[in-house]
Amino acid sequence: MIATLAGTIAHVGLDHLVVETGGVGLHVLTTPAIAAEHRTGQHAALHTTLVVREESLTLYGFSDADGKSLFEQVQTVSGVGPRLAMAMLSVLAPTDVRRAISQSDIRTLTKVPGIGKKGAERMVLELRDKMAAFAATAQAPDNAATPNQDAVVEQVTSALVGLGWSSKQAGDAVATVTGQPDSPTAVSAILRASLKELGR
Repeated sequence: MIATLAGTIAHVGLDHLVVETGGVGLHVLTTPAIAAEHRTGQHAALHTTLVVREESLTLYGFSDADGKSLFEQVQTVSGVGPRLAMAMLSVLAPTDVRRAISQSDIRTLTKVPGIGKKGAERMVLELRDKMAAFAATAQAPDNAATPNQDAVVEQVTSALVGLGWSSKQAGDAVATVTGQPDSPTAVSAILRASLKELGR
């Protein structure tokens, strides 16, 4: 099992990174927010999970152990695979997922593409008790802010366009999010908020 990975970023995609370590470039699937935080040539350290299938070996990467833990935990629910688990983390922060499950918040869970009402109810039924301990824990502030806010806005807008929205839709959503009094400043937080804005 590959639990962590550190190396130089050789390529940045919309939802993946290629991390070069020991002369080998490893393709790592991530959320768009994590991918947007990296640049070619910089050093990266990721928490990873290797998903083994008969026909493939797929490596998934996360910024911290919390994201990795949730990714693995939600897959214990019938019908939830790696792609759906990653979609959840692309739209919601780990703390938000845990809170939604522990509070039976079906509406929040169904904002994730691929999760319908029945799937959300099954997730609540199977994981609610396990998530309860996390629900009371306050979400830590997202302090991964980037000093150049214009660059952050550009990264998020590009990521949204890559996901299928038009430049105007993406730009309007990011402007709405960043124009609020207590708007987030980190790439991941702005991207999550913009996705929620576009999903309304």
